[in-house]
Amino acid sequence: MYRLKLLSGLVCVFLLSACASYGAGTDVEKRVAILEMQQDALEKLYLKKPAARQELKASPGYAVFSNANINLFLVSAGTGYGVVNDQIQNKKTYMNMAEGGVGFGIGAKDYRIVMVFHNQAAIRNFVEQGWTFGGNADAAAKAGTKGKSIEGEAYYGDVTVYTMTESGLALQATVKGTKFWKDDQLN
Repeated sequence: MYRLKLLSGLVCVFLLSACASYGAGTDVEKRVAILEMQQDALEKLYLKKPAARQELKASPGYAVFSNANINLFLVSAGTGYGVVNDQIQNKKTYMNMAEGGVGFGIGAKDYRIVMVFHNQAAIRNFVEQGWTFGGNADAAAKAGTKGKSIEGEAYYGDVTVYTMTESGLALQATVKGTKFWKDDQLN
């Protein structure tokens, strides 16, 4: 039974690696693809939460990530990529992410994460340390503009986090850890 769960988890991570890729191409083309994903995610956030535009503009920095996640009964795994925008230092840091968790659920989804940092220390800690830990409960049945998802925002100390489902079918409640790290190739 343990080996089956481990094998299922590894298969999920492998499949998610393909789903969350920013594709082939030169480093410049990859950065452009990430910045286009970021712009698309921000436009969607501003439509849903107009006050977020001013919140981001006034913040010392923010990050936008694209993530693909699969949950198979008791195991959840995901992977993605994104960029941290330090507005004080006028610097972009390209990063990757991976998550794993346990809980009840089934499904797969593609979603965006927008993090608003409320001080410079929060940006520095995120870029240098990259770990987060938390819970997640959501429901999504969405393909493009069709369907619905339940989304929300959360506050973790000096960071506000918005999530937006792009597509997927999922019903899950998990406890998970997420690791963010600098992409050595793109920085």
